[in-house]
Amino acid sequence: MWASFMWRGALSPSRRAHSALAQLRCILDSELEGIRGAGTWKSERVITSRQGPCIRVDGISGGILNFCANNYLGLSSHPEVIQAGLQALEEFGAGLSSTRFICGTQSIHKNLEAKIAHFHQREDAILYPSCFDANAGLFEALLTPEDAVLSDELNHASIIDGIRLCKAHKYRYRHLDMADLEAKLKEAQKHRLRLVATDGAFSMDGDIAPLQDICRLAAQYGALVFVDECHATGFLGPTGRGTDELLGVMDQVTIINSTLGKALGGASGGYTTGPEPLVSLLRQRSRPYLFSNSLPPAVVGCASKALDLLMESNAIVQSMAAKTRRFRSKMEAAGFTVSGADHPICPVMLGDARLSSQMADDMLKKGIFVIGFSYPVVPKGKARIRVQISAVHSEEDIDRCVEAFVEVGRLHGALP
Repeated sequence: MWASFMWRGALSPSRRAHSALAQLRCILDSELEGIRGAGTWKSERVITSRQGPCIRVDGISGGILNFCANNYLGLSSHPEVIQAGLQALEEFGAGLSSTRFICGTQSIHKNLEAKIAHFHQREDAILYPSCFDANAGLFEALLTPEDAVLSDELNHASIIDGIRLCKAHKYRYRHLDMADLEAKLKEAQKHRLRLVATDGAFSMDGDIAPLQDICRLAAQYGALVFVDECHATGFLGPTGRGTDELLGVMDQVTIINSTLGKALGGASGGYTTGPEPLVSLLRQRSRPYLFSNSLPPAVVGCASKALDLLMESNAIVQSMAAKTRRFRSKMEAAGFTVSGADHPICPVMLGDARLSSQMADDMLKKGIFVIGFSYPVVPKGKARIRVQISAVHSEEDIDRCVEAFVEVGRLHGALP
């Protein structure tokens, strides 16, 4: 009888499930309210046009100048790139409905991989759905508990997550601090392989890794060098090969990961390029490669054409560099602090999260699309508006953006 009473008084499975959901909602509401209260809430603005220097934004009349896309070379809406994507879609279909090793490899995938390897002057290359996947798939497949990986503390989140997945010994050196890297390399001498991992260009600050020093230390202490070139491929260096070309160490960097989703067409996709045995190992063991659908043919076609355009001429690269210098010099003359040097990522440093968000909103009212970045995307107290220059911005676009910053900066007390 007592057991019967207890059963009648207990919650039914459906009521227990409802109670658990109510508890979850309460927890999530509290978390979300904390984000709003800290002034770090990230809203998504809806674009109703194709990507480009001038876009249309839902709820706002007229064209808006876009200064926050990774469309460095302006190729995401280039007519030849679009046509190549349409042709690949027509010839090879919408997708493969499969992973690469089952029945998802087409001739265009192999052709693009060969073109990427040729572009970077490496032995082979392997495609991924994104560079996040490339970074998630590299370290676990390559490194064992006998090995060590040494990572810059401000590396991209995808590198950090990829390193977490591997069982190698992990060393983190201070940002761009070569003395600290050398100390860590000395400490790591007891391990079989030592891999130094760094972004080539750091996306939040626009600064560039000192690859000459990194490669010198790697050679001195018998280490390999890995560079993530997402914010360098296509536009840094005399012919856009990246930071290793810019700094003259193409023959000293072992592994490069990069993206097709920024300068090279702006759609999606990533890759690893390096020694042929490494690429072969990744095809056998890299989990994001083995368990993800093949890159869609249209994306492959667009990226392939973007590479063709880049290898035909460096005029686009030179145009973007000149416009970057114009923006940086005018902003600094106006009194703003712009982080980094000579990179089209131009972080306008403001410090306060709420200020950066409010200024970005007011910039939109003046017809300029920029976004404020704050914690946890950047460290606390380092909030900024990250401006990104494209080769397809005109000089008039650059000047209009600077004028809007000056007006909004004075309105909010960021300038005298």
